[in-house]
Amino acid sequence: MYRRILLSVDLHEEASWREALPRAVELCRAFGAELHLLTIFPDIPVGMHMLNLPADTEHKLAEAASDGLRTFTESHVPQDVVTHQHVETGRIYEAILRMADRLDADLIVMASHRPDMSDYLIGPNAARVVRHSMRSVLVVR
Repeated sequence: MYRRILLSVDLHEEASWREALPRAVELCRAFGAELHLLTIFPDIPVGMHMLNLPADTEHKLAEAASDGLRTFTESHVPQDVVTHQHVETGRIYEAILRMADRLDADLIVMASHRPDMSDYLIGPNAARVVRHSMRSVLVVR
């Protein structure tokens, strides 16, 4: 039923994966699916160039995110699960939808919200992904 499962992970927010990762792993094992892990870092705002940031700042951010995701995968994902790591930039929900389309993912798995957003039924990014995705989305509470 599922061949490619996409899980978005915020490397700085355990709540983004603590409950969702085990569910994604379970599904990968049950269906023999690949797990595609995605982390996203924000675009550098246009006016930030005025702060005299080095020209390769965005590249360094992407490298750090990639290294962090690799370390995360090695320490949190069981070795029997086939994984692929992806780093995107931009708005979180847009990057998730873009990657899901690019991968032709069968399922998007994501956590419902960050702890500081406990008043929401589901977090704003999860809600947008659910609302705009043409793919199945599993929101883990």
